[in-house]
Amino acid sequence: MSHAQAVVRPTQFRDPELDTSGEIVGFYPREFYVFDNFSSFQVEWRGRLWPTSEHAFQAAKFFDTAPDVAEKIHQARSAHDAKKIAASNSEKTPDNWGDIKLDVMTEICRAKLEQHEYIQWKLKDSGDLEIVEDSPKDAFWGWGADRKGRNELGKIWMRLRDELSQAQ
Repeated sequence: MSHAQAVVRPTQFRDPELDTSGEIVGFYPREFYVFDNFSSFQVEWRGRLWPTSEHAFQAAKFFDTAPDVAEKIHQARSAHDAKKIAASNSEKTPDNWGDIKLDVMTEICRAKLEQHEYIQWKLKDSGDLEIVEDSPKDAFWGWGADRKGRNELGKIWMRLRDELSQAQ
């Protein structure tokens, strides 16, 4: 698949007035799925090797409040299972999670980037295009059903791309 095939055209998935650049890089064309937390890139973070960044993120919710849940998440067979375990224990999420979750996600994504040259290459390959977590299911981390979501995960990857280019 060429870079041009992996670039999501706003006219396909998004109202044209929401995107002025003409092109965005979405997570779900296979070529850029590496940015997704469910992608199968292990990440060493806070002294442990996590099967995916989703495992690490979901477990982080419970480090202080329910270490047993964090361990179950670490052992989960898939990123989807990790997310389900976290959701079924949401009452144990710390009160300040909303205040710290962006920093936690940034830490995990930065670790993933630093540990995988392929992800560094893909991030450089995205050029200066907007990176969008193009899921209709999440308007906080992605663009949501109406494609007007906050896209916080895409913003994290764009900030990391800026850091990567400044370091070189």
